[in-house]
Amino acid sequence: MTSNNSTPGNSSIRLMLPSAGALYESTREFLNACNLPVDRPSARRYTGRIPSLNGVTVLFQRTADIASKVEDGRADLGVTGLDRFLEYRREAGGAAILIEDLGFGRCKLCLAAPSAWLDVTAMSDLADLALEFRQRGRQLRIATKYPRLVNRYLLKNGINHFRLVMATGAIEATVGTGFADLVADITSSGETLRENRLRPLEDGCILTSQACLIGNRATIGRSPAALGRVRDLLEMMSGHLQAKSHYRLSANIRAGSPEELAAKALKQPNLAGVRGPTVSKVYNVDGEGWYDVSLIVAQDNLLQVVDHLRGIGATEISTTRLGYMFRERCFPYEALLAKLEG
Repeated sequence: MTSNNSTPGNSSIRLMLPSAGALYESTREFLNACNLPVDRPSARRYTGRIPSLNGVTVLFQRTADIASKVEDGRADLGVTGLDRFLEYRREAGGAAILIEDLGFGRCKLCLAAPSAWLDVTAMSDLADLALEFRQRGRQLRIATKYPRLVNRYLLKNGINHFRLVMATGAIEATVGTGFADLVADITSSGETLRENRLRPLEDGCILTSQACLIGNRATIGRSPAALGRVRDLLEMMSGHLQAKSHYRLSANIRAGSPEELAAKALKQPNLAGVRGPTVSKVYNVDGEGWYDVSLIVAQDNLLQVVDHLRGIGATEISTTRLGYMFRERCFPYEALLAKLEG
């Protein structure tokens, strides 16, 4: 196993994961669902492995540090929040997003003002307030851990007079203690903001974030063998993500012929599955014309498809959740190759 401070072999890759907290648990659950369980002997160990995938060393690190360490080449791949990556990446760095949405860790980076500011509900109100503060000889103070993203958003919305106050820990408390006038922080439910008498601005959502997979283009492309390991991970992750929103649906339907049954199913093409129905004969003792129809359907359309099949005589309708659904090509891998060639 390659340690954190050693140089990996040409074929091995280093995958950096959150070491603790909510994102740690969610990442482990996601990898388990991808059939890529991580073997970590104890919470005090900062290295691990993926038994089902040889040549991958897992490194555990604080979520806040993963983006910079992948950027520096101390890891080849990393799972972190999109907010962290966009805040800390270098403009001309080596790191790139390989899968932007892993399906967990959802939150928003929002500007929130004191609930008592009844006249400040939108960014335009905040711009007026910043000018008022300026005329009084002071600047609007905004506490945040995301100065880069917040600064760009404020300037984009015509707010030029402000001062960003760097804060750690419970940023929501900075307004109550007089350390700042408002905050820009990550929230998922908004409960912490409400408890601290803060209210998000109506158009103050700076970024919608979630867990993403990032990679260092220079170290990933160091050898065909290392690139092959990365492709294996991308295939498993993207195949699982594609499958999450689909079911395989089967039903028995009586019909005169497979063609007749297929025509009935295709009367509503949007309810006929991803590529259409597969029809096969059911051999039963009474010799009646029964057929099995199999479809892959999007989860959002599942009940509509069930009703559609019932309408053409279906019975014994069953569903199976897919483990993987591989498309004609691995698009995240092809996008990576385009970045490497670029």
